[in-house]
Amino acid sequence: MSDSAKCCPRLNIFKNFTLKWWQTGFFKWGLLALGIAVGAYWHDFFSNYLPLLVLMAAGSLGYVTYVWWKQ
Repeated sequence: MSDSAKCCPRLNIFKNFTLKWWQTGFFKWGLLALGIAVGAYWHDFFSNYLPLLVLMAAGSLGYVTYVWWKQ
């Protein structure tokens, strides 16, 4: 192993980890706040894509709900 790998290990963003229910809720609130902030700041840009964004949200939420009910 080289000296640079010893002092600065690579960050693995795809590693598996488990969150508690309150940590997941905290993460979701953060994403919601970020989405509201982006939508408020760039509303002119995203207004053209509103039907597509609503369709994507409905599809992804519907899929997650389906998987949740099946388990």
